Amino acid sequence: MPNVLITGMSGVGKSTMIDILAARGHEAVDTDSDEWSHWVTHPDGSRDWIWREDRMLRLLETPRPGPLFVAGCKSNQGEFYRWFSEVVLLTAPTPLILTRIATRTNNPYGKSAAEREAILRDLVAIEPLLRPGATLELVTTIPADEVADRIEHLGMA
Repeated sequence: MPNVLITGMSGVGKSTMIDILAARGHEAVDTDSDEWSHWVTHPDGSRDWIWREDRMLRLLETPRPGPLFVAGCKSNQGEFYRWFSEVVLLTAPTPLILTRIATRTNNPYGKSAAEREAILRDLVAIEPLLRPGATLELVTTIPADEVADRIEHLGMA
């Protein structure tokens, strides 16, 4: 069965998709936790929140009877693309992203002015880097269940 990566910037709906797919009975993993990701310091002193390679490999290589849906946006995710049959890039208009971040209760990231500025910078710098690796781009201005339907279909193909 396929592995489907759901990626995109903060506030586009990755966690919402994982919650919906899990509620529908699918194996669905949000990698934005210490279990799946960790901080590293690069030689230039910058810090980065990346996937734990050993754990991700175990997850992606484990045979399963149904699809696996994984959500995340990490700088090292491209190293794992060969284990995904689909890479879905979720996008949304900037004002909608900022509204979602301001009102969400399941993730504190983006509440401070500095974090919102970082999100805006990432939209300009990082999102374009994700686009070439995506097999499908979905704009999340439609109802969440409709977006999840599209992603779920990919996992059932």
